[in-house]
Amino acid sequence: MTHRHKRRPNALPAHQPLLAPSILSANFTRLAEECQAVIDGGADLLHIDVMDGHFVENITIGLPVVEALRAEFPDTFLDVHIMISNPDLYAAKFVEAGADSVSFHPEATVHSHGVIQEIHAAGGLASLAINPSTSLDVLDYIIEDLDMILIMGVNPGFGGQSFIPQTMRKLKDVKERLARHGIDDMPIQVDGGVKLNNIAEIYQAGANVLVSGSGVFNNKPYKDTISAMKAELQPL
Repeated sequence: MTHRHKRRPNALPAHQPLLAPSILSANFTRLAEECQAVIDGGADLLHIDVMDGHFVENITIGLPVVEALRAEFPDTFLDVHIMISNPDLYAAKFVEAGADSVSFHPEATVHSHGVIQEIHAAGGLASLAINPSTSLDVLDYIIEDLDMILIMGVNPGFGGQSFIPQTMRKLKDVKERLARHGIDDMPIQVDGGVKLNNIAEIYQAGANVLVSGSGVFNNKPYKDTISAMKAELQPL
């Protein structure tokens, strides 16, 4: 593997809506072509779901695919979400492989702060992924060190699931928690269940980085789908 030591990328904006197609729902036999199509269609970044068959039931992709996507799309922001056990061992390696940001789950490690430090030391942006039933209390003593917060709109492990309604309340709560810490420039991402029919409501609730897998890749042409989704994201 080619190691990419680099400066941390600029943080994602907190008040600008960004659409991130999840390649989990792409046609893997034509992955580069699929990624190019959504980039050409107006995607702001690519979301890459890594699953290990242990932390979650499904198994998807790993370091070689991230490295290949970085080589193929050198100017595209690669947002990697690792749904894996032992992120302590792998988070920095994903940055070295080409990830600009890495989201990990606090349930998978007893050293969330250490994982954040490892991601930063490798040159990446660090994000904490919060499962639907996980309390936001896990944020309290690391929130100042994060570059983004990822709120799961479904239980992790599979694409195509329906959005969990309580996520809206969680978005409100995370905005209030950020305000209590005096933070007004933290991007908030939602992953899972984001479709054309609910993307506006999710954005209005506080998420500005919207991850959509089947909502994009199951609806060709991608350019029309992405344009329709972005049209729903009216300024707050």
